[in-house]
Amino acid sequence: MTATRIRETARFLPVGDTAFAVEFGERIDPAINALVHRTAALLAAAPPAGLVETVPSFRSLLVHYDPLITNAEVLKGLIGALELDDAASTNPARIWRIPVLYGGAGGADLAEVAAATGLSEAEVAALHAGTLYRVYAQGFLPGFAYLGDLPAALDLPRRASPRVRVPPGSVAIAQRMTGIYPVASPGGWHLIGHTPLRFFDPARMPPTLFAPGDGVRFVPVNADAHAAIAKAVAQGLYLPEAEGISA
Repeated sequence: MTATRIRETARFLPVGDTAFAVEFGERIDPAINALVHRTAALLAAAPPAGLVETVPSFRSLLVHYDPLITNAEVLKGLIGALELDDAASTNPARIWRIPVLYGGAGGADLAEVAAATGLSEAEVAALHAGTLYRVYAQGFLPGFAYLGDLPAALDLPRRASPRVRVPPGSVAIAQRMTGIYPVASPGGWHLIGHTPLRFFDPARMPPTLFAPGDGVRFVPVNADAHAAIAKAVAQGLYLPEAEGISA
């Protein structure tokens, strides 16, 4: 692959007086997202003086800096000169396997989703579980990951009436995304299942299970398996599975 300098493929957008965005495209796309995370990795490996932090999103990287040490023009020059020699790979660094009990009390909207899509509940679950998802970005809540791309057959708008409280572990879908609520919160996505795993623990390092660029597979389990995993998680005896690594 021919190396491409960031300034040849991205544009820089101002974001206040101590930050700017490096934008690689205008759509949600795995290849564009890979450029975002590759740039974040390059800056993490060799951070320029004055860089405070970077925040990856779907198609851009937010760059925070200390104006007492550097300025936007200096950082844009340094970042623009970086080469994205192997950024075309969209393969996830690791693939997490997440057990899910579809339907029931934890997936209260599964029947509604099935009716809206013209599928059976089993077909909705099979489609959802049969897809390898990419962690595009994290936000909204600590540990909440935006996972895409949901199969087109499950593409629904958000609920007309958001819930005041969605339980932690709820597996939900909306538009072309799926996600897992890590803590109790309001929410407007459709709940189709539940996983007993924990996705945010401030006492753990890192505190979030997923990282941007990871892959995620949902693995259907029955009620007995779900209960057994929940018990093991509560006792600190369950380690999430990931292909190629041990958590």
